Amino acid sequence: MSHPDDDATVQDMLDHTIEAINIVAPLTRDDLDSERITYLALLQLCQIIGEAARRLSPKTRDARTTVPWQEIIAFRNRLIHGYDTIDRDILWAILTADFPILRAELESMLHEDPA
Repeated sequence: MSHPDDDATVQDMLDHTIEAINIVAPLTRDDLDSERITYLALLQLCQIIGEAARRLSPKTRDARTTVPWQEIIAFRNRLIHGYDTIDRDILWAILTADFPILRAELESMLHEDPA
């Protein structure tokens, strides 16, 4: 990464991704339906991650094509604008399957040698 603000933004994304992973780790899919405060906290973390992705410079996003930036941003928009139609099965899949991959990608970005 070349933009110093992007480094902080990627770190912020990583921190929130890890927090979501840690919250989800002991849960079952049914818990997402029964624990409203946990559900709302996870939604907020996803929204923050998506907003942070939106704030990254195009240069940084273009340099890491393995991260689905547009999908992350679109998911944030869906959570914000379609909050009343969130498919919890899709949310669960993102949290449990996609977030560990995102975590690894963000960690890799932070440990790259500057170009």
